[in-house]
Amino acid sequence: MPSGRGACVVAPDPPSGQAMDATPPPPTGLAIELEPLVTRVLAPNASPYTYTGTQTHLVGTTDLAIIDPGPADDAHHAALLRAIGGRPVTAILITHHHRDHSPGARRLAQETGAPIVGAAPFALSDGGPRADAAFDPDYAPDRVLADGERVSGSDWTLEAIATPGHTSNHLAFALHQTNALFSGDHVMGWATSVISPPDGDMGEYMASLEKLLGRDDRVYYPGHGLEIDRPQRLVRGMLGHRKQREGQIMRLLAEGARTIPTLVEKMYVGLDHRLRGAAERSVLAHLIDLDRRGLARGNGEQWRLAAA
Repeated sequence: MPSGRGACVVAPDPPSGQAMDATPPPPTGLAIELEPLVTRVLAPNASPYTYTGTQTHLVGTTDLAIIDPGPADDAHHAALLRAIGGRPVTAILITHHHRDHSPGARRLAQETGAPIVGAAPFALSDGGPRADAAFDPDYAPDRVLADGERVSGSDWTLEAIATPGHTSNHLAFALHQTNALFSGDHVMGWATSVISPPDGDMGEYMASLEKLLGRDDRVYYPGHGLEIDRPQRLVRGMLGHRKQREGQIMRLLAEGARTIPTLVEKMYVGLDHRLRGAAERSVLAHLIDLDRRGLARGNGEQWRLAAA
């Protein structure tokens, strides 16, 4: 089962079988070895949307890859430099362009000379509400990685795995030497991802989960929450959970036209009010996907079954 220990924060949409507990969160700023090639450093940015905070992963022994340096935070930057310990940094890899994952890359690149590689740059004109971390407007990689492209060091090779859905440019990174996957925000160790249109896309998210289900990764190291040691089981649960949410929407719309707030009220009983925006964005993502598939229709306010 996934490790999801940390502060008592309500998940926006925990999948079936994924439970959290009240174990104290791991310390921020401390370099924790997860396996000989992988070290984790937790940023001090805990919130209802980041759980215990963003996790930066260091890969390698003699030279390093740094995955998701996190927010532009002085304490986290200092912790990363301590963990690096003067070793050369071959690449700074970014899973996606949210400001709790990518802003720390710029300062780290300046101080280490390492290129920023990974997710494509993105500019969004949509001014709608945001349920999770806002976009990093200054994200500008030196190299964009396409699906299947690799970056290597002396004792590690990371392959980019395109996993759009949470964002249009989301990448996971597969570590070939140990069969581990750095899953970013696509699969987390505490809750399902918020899918916030227009950049978030439920259809792409489901397709990306199916893609991961076809892989044989041994363990996932997510951007939030602890490691997932039975990843295929969790991914199957996440797919089932999203299909269950879709079924709820269809049943409610079968009773008559509804607004997104009324759908959320029925679907998320007892939801923490701080996470209502996240729930509404995810319901919207489901509705847009149903619309594309010819199953539902909406006019911006009221949604109904397409056949109604």
